[in-house]
Amino acid sequence: MRSHFNAAQQGFIPGKAFRRMAAMAGGFDGPGFGPGGHGGPGFGPGRDFGPGADRDFGPGAGPGRGFGGGRGRGFGPGRDFGGGRARRGDVRSAILGLLAEGPSNGYGLIKAIAEKTDGAWKPSPGSVYPTLAQLVDEGLVAKEDGPRGAYSLTDEGTAHVTENRESIDAALDNAREGGSGSELRDAARKLLGSLQQFRGASPEQQSRAKEKVDQLRRELYGILAE
Repeated sequence: MRSHFNAAQQGFIPGKAFRRMAAMAGGFDGPGFGPGGHGGPGFGPGRDFGPGADRDFGPGAGPGRGFGGGRGRGFGPGRDFGGGRARRGDVRSAILGLLAEGPSNGYGLIKAIAEKTDGAWKPSPGSVYPTLAQLVDEGLVAKEDGPRGAYSLTDEGTAHVTENRESIDAALDNAREGGSGSELRDAARKLLGSLQQFRGASPEQQSRAKEKVDQLRRELYGILAE
């Protein structure tokens, strides 16, 4: 059964990271745990797990916010926890590498990338189709007639893949390795599940829980600093 918060359960006003984690674990329909509910402060007004935590849960592939206050690096590929995003160049390389194996349409390429990266990376149509159009313009890829026509490498495209095989293969390998944090994502879901139990907790219990989460955040940063 999916767990939900509703607007009547005032308190713990969720920030961006909490909303993302809540969506992963089941979602909520309104504010939960914080000021205005149960007479207690929750885990910090308008924030997630401590001061300054109303930020992304942590970028894995670029500068951004961390698991708590301040800036830092996070747990997973892309800007968001559990992201699966990749650079535009990676999309290009992945498409060329897959088309070297045989013709495919855009949907097939998206599905193949997800399968080859064990679900760690599933590019959006908004990144795949413009890249295909660019490759067609460059003469590296040709498209069959029809709205669902398959794409295939031209002779020039085949030569390009041969010359750049190492970097092209690395696109999928890097995405697969970047998504190896599935156990960490599962642990985060479990943590969120525990936090959800505090929506009816006393102010003292919520305060103690906040201290524990702040301590965890500091310890996580300590691990990254090793």
